[in-house]
Amino acid sequence: MEAKKIEELTDAKRGSWAVSAVLAAIVMTVLILGGRNVGAPLVWVQTAAASFRQGSNDLPFLHSRTGHLDRLYGGLLVDGLDEESCHSRYQSAMYRRNPGRRPSPYLISKLRRHEALQRRCGPGTAAYSAALEQLKSGKSAASPSAECKYLVSISYQGLGNRILAAASAFLYAVLTDRVLLIDPSNDMDALFCEPFPNTTWLLPPGFPLEGYTNFSVDTAESYGNMVKNKVLRADAGDDDVPAAAARLPAFAYVHLNHDATVEDNTFFCGDAQGVLRRVQWLVMRTDSYIVPGLFLVPAFQDALDLMFPFPERDAVFHHLGRYLFHPNNHVWGLVTRYYDTYLAAARQRVGIQVRVFGGVPDSPELLEQITSCTQREGLLPGVLAAGEPVSPASRARSKAVLVTSLKSWYYEKMKGMYWEHATATGEVVSVHQPSHEEHQQSGDRSHDHRAWAEIYLLSLTDVLVTTGRSTFGYVAQGLAGVRPWVMYKSDNSSAVPEPPCGRDVSMEPCFHMPPGHDCRMQWADPSKDVPYIQHCHDAIWGLKLVGRNV
Repeated sequence: MEAKKIEELTDAKRGSWAVSAVLAAIVMTVLILGGRNVGAPLVWVQTAAASFRQGSNDLPFLHSRTGHLDRLYGGLLVDGLDEESCHSRYQSAMYRRNPGRRPSPYLISKLRRHEALQRRCGPGTAAYSAALEQLKSGKSAASPSAECKYLVSISYQGLGNRILAAASAFLYAVLTDRVLLIDPSNDMDALFCEPFPNTTWLLPPGFPLEGYTNFSVDTAESYGNMVKNKVLRADAGDDDVPAAAARLPAFAYVHLNHDATVEDNTFFCGDAQGVLRRVQWLVMRTDSYIVPGLFLVPAFQDALDLMFPFPERDAVFHHLGRYLFHPNNHVWGLVTRYYDTYLAAARQRVGIQVRVFGGVPDSPELLEQITSCTQREGLLPGVLAAGEPVSPASRARSKAVLVTSLKSWYYEKMKGMYWEHATATGEVVSVHQPSHEEHQQSGDRSHDHRAWAEIYLLSLTDVLVTTGRSTFGYVAQGLAGVRPWVMYKSDNSSAVPEPPCGRDVSMEPCFHMPPGHDCRMQWADPSKDVPYIQHCHDAIWGLKLVGRNV
């Protein structure tokens, strides 16, 4: 018995020494990294110390890579950029308990290669000026080997759609060696830091294609219309460059919206890519996440297999999102101040994203769906009725609930429930909502700032509950690197679905409007032939990438 006690004391001392050593290392890291941006490291140390006191075994920096690699998300980001111009780029990893997936070496090499392409061919270079002159001339460069080719991504719709569209365009640009230029309208220039070192991803003023932001399914220069009207032919991609040049336009518009035609969707066929690779300027509009469609293009298969090797198919947006979308300093201030005040001290953070489609009034059924989902899945505790014996409250088991919604009613009801009733487990539950705009306000910069801050705050939570079919939730889950519990839409608005929610098959966004035909113009269902593509549970007609958990 005495020997056992001595052994236990020795183990306890070892544990104490280990705690002291790790905390000392953290403090030294803060001193080394600190200086200008002490807020995030300070939260890191406070959270670490609290977790040690509470006996936590899920500390992010112990399960993740060393501080330097975490800061760069395993090599996704390049070191050495000006930290003052974008605080979030190197601070965001310190706020994440989930370090996320490790990117493949090939993906990292492709990102470094693309950064070099953006610097070599982007705005302000001689190559960019020459390409603009070619565009103004109305003549095609008609060379598949042209060093500098361009993809202009049109920004429109809600913020979630814009982010998913930009990520889709970026992956296509990487696969086809094109410079990505984002249309700066709709606040794309006022929400995000520049992702590429020493260059820009924003389309400069004075772009010579007049009215390009209004291009639509009816635009004559759309790829679909040019195929339909026989302006373009599949053999325009042959090796006879002079002959091909006579058949190619100076630019092509790629329309991949919800109203895309069958001809537009032949973009996902090999013949289309053979033609489009010769066109120096492409303009793309989409309001969806088209990445699953890119996995169906034979010409892209080898590169995608290396960039996102199985079973990492479900981490595409996770990596692209963490690479591309860094909140600018104003938005990052909104994020960190709210996090530090309301979320940092909690043992667990639960994000609940409530999207109410259309002008639906406050719904007791939706509130019941939220509480049934979170309590049935063990994400939040149930509450006691008046008079039931109460367990002692435990701060060590605290949960902070972050609710994001245009409406305040759901937050107020949940907050009232946990204020007026003790929890059945003794856990302390606090409920918070940063804003409630009541209505989506397109074109309002301050509205977009708050929306982007709330998406990012959701991505810093430990578990997520999202509303089906919401691009807002898709972005948050991808950045977080977690599979959410999804609240399904009921066919009967006066009834709670059964079950009220379900764990999603992957953290990937859903491609809401995939092509219904294959490249032989026959009806097709890729989920029956491609093992890593399935129908979305929240939008059964859509497609999504799945990985290791399926």
